[in-house]
Order: sequence, then structure tokens, then C-alpha cells
Amino acid sequence: MVEGRSDNAPRPIRLGMVGGGEGAFIGAVHRMAARLDGHYQLVAGALSSTPDKALRSAAALGLEPARCYPDFAAMARAEKRRSDGIEAVAIVTPNHMHAPVALAFLKAGIHVICDKPLTRTLAEARRLQKAAEASGKVFCLTHNYTGYPMVRQARAMVQAGEIGTIRLVQVEYPQDWLTTDLEATGQKQADWRTDPARSGAGGCIGDIGTHAYNLADFITGLELSALCADLTTFVPGRRVDDNAQILLRYKGGARGLLWASQVAPGNENALKIRVYGTKGGLEWRQEHPNQLIFSPFGEAPRILSRGTGSAGPAAARVTRIPGGHPEGYLEAFATLYSEAALAIRAANAGQPCPAEVLFPTLTDGVKGVAFIAAAVRSSRAGARWVVPAA
Repeated sequence: MVEGRSDNAPRPIRLGMVGGGEGAFIGAVHRMAARLDGHYQLVAGALSSTPDKALRSAAALGLEPARCYPDFAAMARAEKRRSDGIEAVAIVTPNHMHAPVALAFLKAGIHVICDKPLTRTLAEARRLQKAAEASGKVFCLTHNYTGYPMVRQARAMVQAGEIGTIRLVQVEYPQDWLTTDLEATGQKQADWRTDPARSGAGGCIGDIGTHAYNLADFITGLELSALCADLTTFVPGRRVDDNAQILLRYKGGARGLLWASQVAPGNENALKIRVYGTKGGLEWRQEHPNQLIFSPFGEAPRILSRGTGSAGPAAARVTRIPGGHPEGYLEAFATLYSEAALAIRAANAGQPCPAEVLFPTLTDGVKGVAFIAAAVRSSRAGARWVVPAA
């Protein structure tokens, strides 16, 4: 079970952050997640690409003036020289900055925790993967939905053969917040997510479609062999897709369907996955994350709940509180930070990562960027079947 720190717990890992300053959403989420289980202390930051805003944002968080940096390069250089320099950095910038920031801190010998998708392009992803592997540093990619206890329960049940051989995978992630031309108002989150120079070639497919793809990959363990994508831009003038409908073919014969949309009124963050095999099916919904529906063939469906005896050890290991008290988005994020902390402590001690530790890695990140690139390529070719080039 994941719990808070005790009196004899090791000292917190010194953490820095790049991005996540004034007006940002995900930076605050990462800071709360890092604090939740007591494994980290935020001590340094370059929190904006605008120097004045970066310094102002860091000061607002109470960071020491000497560790409030105007840009990430200055931060990487200075923290590398300090005897008490940061041990890990959280990267919470728009997509186009993930690669340069990660490379700078890896070069400085600092572990990396990076928001998704890994990079803007597949070429960047491959270069970053090589650099990280050469550095020997921990690299955690925060596909936070893999941190939910009942997602891990589903993964464990699939691995144990409880639903048999997988035949069908249905995953969807609809939202409605970009139903209108929100970026034209200057709204920060809409502005950069609809700018291909910062988001990459994929819009909706890169922002939330990659979450849906990663969730299916994490739970099923299936290897994607080909996809056929129809990416659509419904809002006039928008420069990236805002709806994605994708057919999936997996090695071994399983078939899948992925739908992601940011123009579906009535949906907030309605991530859902259904997996069907020869012995039964599983269904999980992010907006009701503490329950997993298990439907053995020929029997009544069963509702498995987090924090109760119906969930197994994979879920219990990352459960903090008893059943009936909901755990959700922030806790799932915190699970990844805690798993990364275990890996970082092991690496700092020259020890192998504990076998039970589980978080998305660079391999998952490269696969995600390859998925985005293949979807864009397929759609531009008239929804032809293409093979992802991972």
C-alpha cells in the first residue's frame, strides 16, 4: 500500500520543475502529486519561457531566490554545480520543449519525470531515448491513468488469463472543451494545444488520443501491427485535428477501435476502455475510477472495487485509503511519482529498480509518438492502413 512518509523515511528527493508557472494547469497537478506521498521536495524551478514570469512564479511558490531561474538551461547548469542540486526534474512544458529540456537535464546527470507525449516528433523521441539510455538516469513519462489501482487490477487480470485470449479492444476519450474556437480568445491551454509548432502534427490525437492508446497498451500488453485513422478538424480555421476515429489491428489477431474527441458536447474527461476475450470482458471508466466491471462469459457481471477484498494485490499495492473513500486523478499521478521515487532511490544507491515498480518509460513514450505519427500519416493518405514505425 502506498502511504505517507514515516519518521524513519529517507529524506525527500530534491526536485526541480520546468514549466508550470502562472496560468498553467498541469504544473500544479504535478506539484500536488509529488507532495502527496512525501517522496519529494520542490527546491528549484524555471517555471516559464518568459524570464520575468519564471522568476515571479518561482518566488510565489516560496523557492529560494538563488534557485528561481529565468530559463531551463541556466537551471540545469547551476543545479549540476551545487552540492545540494536537484536529483530529479519534472518537465511540464508544452510538447515542443520536452526534448530540449530533458536532454539538458540528462546531460547534467539528473533524473527526469516528463509529461506526455514524450516529444513533438518521432525523430526527437528516438534521439531522446538514446540519450537517456546512455545517461543511465531514470526517465518516467506521466501517463497518469496507469497509476489508478483498478487499471492495474485490469492489467493483472489480463496477464493472469482471467479473460482468456483477447479478441476486441474498445477505448475512447471524448471531451467537449474545444467545441468552439476557444484558441481565438487567447485561452492559454487551447492556444498551445492547437498550435502545431508547439503541440506537434497531432492535435486531439496527441493530447488525449495518446492517453487512450497508452491505456490500451498498458492493460492488454498487445502489440499494435497496423492502424487506419480518420482525423478530422471540425472547427473552422483550427490547424490540428479535434476528432480521431482509428481502427487498430494487433499482432495475434485482436482488433481494436479508438475514438478521441475534443468536440463532443456533454463529455468532460470520459476516458473508457473495454477489453473482451475468449473467457470474459473488462470495463473501466476514468470518471468512476474505483470500480472495474468483470464479465465472465455466461455469468452475471461483477463489480470489483478498489479498497475492498474484490481487488487483488496489484490494486492494493497502490491504494492509500479504504473503500468508499474515492481515490482519483491526483492520487493516480502521485502513484507514478512514488514509483519513480523508488526507481530514483535505487539508481542513486547503485541498485536495480525493484521488480514491482511500474511506470511508463521511454519505450512507452516512443511507442506513443510513433502511434501519433502513424495516425497522422494514415489520415493524410485517405485513411489507409499503415504500420507504426517505432
